[in-house]
Amino acid sequence: MTVTESAPGGHASADEHALHEGILRRQSARESAARTYARTLPIVPVRARGLTIEGADGRRYLDCLSGAGTLALGHNHPVVLAAVRKVLESGAPLHALDLATPVKDVFVTELFATLPPGLAARARVQFCGPAGTDAVEAALKLVRTATGRTTVMAFTGAYHGMTAGASAASGHAGDVRVARLPYPQDYRCPFGVGGARGAELAARYTESVLDDPKSGVPQPAGMILEPVQGEGGVHPAPDAWLRRMRRITAERSIPLVADEIQTGVGRTGAFWAVDHSGVTPDVMVLSKAIGGSLPLAVVVYRDDLDVWEPGAHAGTFRGNQLAMAAGAATLAHVRENRLAERAAALGARMLARLGRLAEEHACVGEVRGRGLMLGVELVDPETEPGRDDSGIAADGTGTAAEDQGVAPMWGSFPKPRPAAPALAAAVQRECLRRGLIVELGGRHASVVRLLPPLTITDEQAAAVLDRLADAVDAVARDHAGGIARP
Repeated sequence: MTVTESAPGGHASADEHALHEGILRRQSARESAARTYARTLPIVPVRARGLTIEGADGRRYLDCLSGAGTLALGHNHPVVLAAVRKVLESGAPLHALDLATPVKDVFVTELFATLPPGLAARARVQFCGPAGTDAVEAALKLVRTATGRTTVMAFTGAYHGMTAGASAASGHAGDVRVARLPYPQDYRCPFGVGGARGAELAARYTESVLDDPKSGVPQPAGMILEPVQGEGGVHPAPDAWLRRMRRITAERSIPLVADEIQTGVGRTGAFWAVDHSGVTPDVMVLSKAIGGSLPLAVVVYRDDLDVWEPGAHAGTFRGNQLAMAAGAATLAHVRENRLAERAAALGARMLARLGRLAEEHACVGEVRGRGLMLGVELVDPETEPGRDDSGIAADGTGTAAEDQGVAPMWGSFPKPRPAAPALAAAVQRECLRRGLIVELGGRHASVVRLLPPLTITDEQAAAVLDRLADAVDAVARDHAGGIARP
């Protein structure tokens, strides 16, 4: 669809309005209080194609949520629909447990063709339950079984799912023992320096925890990390730091688990986000886009870790033939059409334009991302960046020691502006009013996230950025005027 066709629709008819309101009212009355997206995005999708969703009220939206990153090719892409129709019309079983099928064989062959070469040559694949969190649970179980150890190393700001082990690895209380490590970032660096120096300190901290017999952390069963933290606020891992993590784990015989559930299938500008750094993990956790919009989750791992007994890990819905067909078609289309390279080029241009928002608005603290995984952090514009008690300024400079190249001591943190989740929520609402769907993330839900499909055109990307810029402008004006919009 063109941008004009995707623009917000006019006034809904009385029947459309009644249908829209009735469905939302019944959802509120009958569904769990745990629902999330429905609270901030009160729309009722009835049709969708590519970047565009049409609601029951007749309005059209540009969808930069993409099923939380699931829709690599956007809604109802022709190659996905054709693959699904082919299975439906063939008479093949739709549910096959873990039996071998021609559809599964094609999917696995296509998947292995995309893996980092060092892993593909000796990989095994385990089909899990339908969600990414199921694959994370399987991966944690795998490394604990293979190593005989129990502790898992994970990172602050991580998100790996909602089941017990995955939730524990994401920073919540649970039965799995998790050692928490600092994840490098610039704007809110835990060491107060950011950049290469901050990443170096994070790596040194990791080595210290592993090598200090009094650290309280036993030899772990594995280390799990996201090459780009998504729900944590769109933080790309520095390539050098990721290579350092690979070296640290390899030297200590600790399996490295890469969670590519949201970063995979071209999203970050490489087919897998670990490809940017040249790292080959021991285990990859995959879901979302690999199912071509349908539920599918797998763990791919090095063959020497394959120590499970038959039946050691199972699940009823491991044989979703429609998802495998849609997934194989998606993987092939992304690979053959070089959509990862397209995501890298377009994402860099979009990030540059988003950077101008930070220059123009004090309420934008930082823009960041990789490929078509982008984030805009909203901050309190009334709190000026300043110096802490040590005299370190917000850019990490200030004291004589710092000017001589000495990093701040622990506790001497630069002071970015405080996160502003209310402003981020206001930007999300203003985006929706303008026909743009975005997600919020980050530790304080203060990061506006963009996850457009890899098929987005230059014209559509410009329309997305125009609407987002208009929304930020409106929120900045209202905040300056002391107006709170519901």
